[in-house]
Amino acid sequence: MTPTRTFAAHEPDLREARALVIGLGKSGIAASRLLSARGAHVRAADRRVAAELASAGQALQGTGVDILAGGHPAELAEGVDLVVTSPGVPADTPVLAAARAAGIPVWAEVELAFRFLQGRVIGVTGSNGKSTTTSMTGTILRAAGVRGGTGGNLGTPLSVLLEDDGPDAVHAVELSSFQLEAIETFRATVAVLVNFSPDHLDRHGSLNAYAAAKARLLETQEPGDVAVLNADDPESRRFDAAVRGQGFSFSTRGPVARGAGLEEGTLVLRGLPGRPGPEALLPAASLPVPGEHNVANALAAGLACALAGVPGPAIARGLAGFQALPHRLQKVGSARGVDYYDDSKATNLDATARALASFPPGSVHLILGGKDKGADWDSLAPLVRRQARRILLVGEAAPVIRRALDGIVPVDDCGTVQAAVRAAAANARPTEVVLLAPGCASFDQYRNFEERGDDFVRAVAGLA
Repeated sequence: MTPTRTFAAHEPDLREARALVIGLGKSGIAASRLLSARGAHVRAADRRVAAELASAGQALQGTGVDILAGGHPAELAEGVDLVVTSPGVPADTPVLAAARAAGIPVWAEVELAFRFLQGRVIGVTGSNGKSTTTSMTGTILRAAGVRGGTGGNLGTPLSVLLEDDGPDAVHAVELSSFQLEAIETFRATVAVLVNFSPDHLDRHGSLNAYAAAKARLLETQEPGDVAVLNADDPESRRFDAAVRGQGFSFSTRGPVARGAGLEEGTLVLRGLPGRPGPEALLPAASLPVPGEHNVANALAAGLACALAGVPGPAIARGLAGFQALPHRLQKVGSARGVDYYDDSKATNLDATARALASFPPGSVHLILGGKDKGADWDSLAPLVRRQARRILLVGEAAPVIRRALDGIVPVDDCGTVQAAVRAAAANARPTEVVLLAPGCASFDQYRNFEERGDDFVRAVAGLA
């Protein structure tokens, strides 16, 4: 296999190009449609059998895309000019390895879309909170009347956001490590790294490899761009060397010389280009989502938008009007004086700890478990001792978690989320909280964290 075509960094000519899309989730379907619309001959392959790809077939009907079911063998790369890969497909998948070995370009869907983008990107990554920060950023931008879309790893692929594009557009784009490891020219005018902690090591193989993928967001910037890092997160310091643009920071612990800080309960901007400070935005108490971690997310989003030129009052309006994303520390009901919060997206210990710390000490009935990622559950013990009143275990990780946390607070083996909600309701007292923040993946019992969160919401609704 020898590559026969090269592609320009901007507005590449895809006419008659032989393109292969790997994975037919949202991003794969969007990439296939974009490639076909630009004149490429497209084949799209997925590991699922043909019967499971009916919805993809409907979405691609009339596009001329040839759908291949049943796997990603290396021979699919033969005779191909370009490969576009979906985030869920590991980089060492045979067809991707074969394409790279042959010198065939392998792009993430965001790389493909970016080459046709006219507007600017505020790119957000991190181990926890990137979806909320991206959504806050998009809410602020639209409150300010700025054209553009919100998406990327968050719901709407960048290829679809091209419909809201233009020279004056600013797009809020969430970026996972899986997407970032396959970018080349993709560039965020404003890059935000919310925080960094171990995650996805089963995919990346090591913490350094995971960090290297995240660092790509900073490394593809230019000197005139800006990078936003978390001053409170020691692990984020490892990315200082990757910064290519101007550096700014945010902190919930006090003033920041160049960035955004929490000062006497108020979000304040300081030291921004062309904006004499300090510039007070709004009190943290006015944010509609709980927890110090959400104050940090709001600081990051507000700072990113300020660096993109959004006035302070519009930032304040956007943050005050923000609505919690589904399954991200979202209050989903109350019963007999007990509040129920769905944080099914808390799939690692750092996210669980942030959620648990958002409520009064000793008040939380915490639902933990699912498919374990090899987490150090012992590290959660001090916070559990301070914050939790009871632990309710679900899924296959229950024995591992029990060994680490049993004896600190009462621990119940419930098996399922539905049973855990019933057990929590039987023990919780008025003013206490039942929190689903499982610290695990969902794949032992559910297709994804959304399905797990929906199950929790149904269980809470059943209490009423």
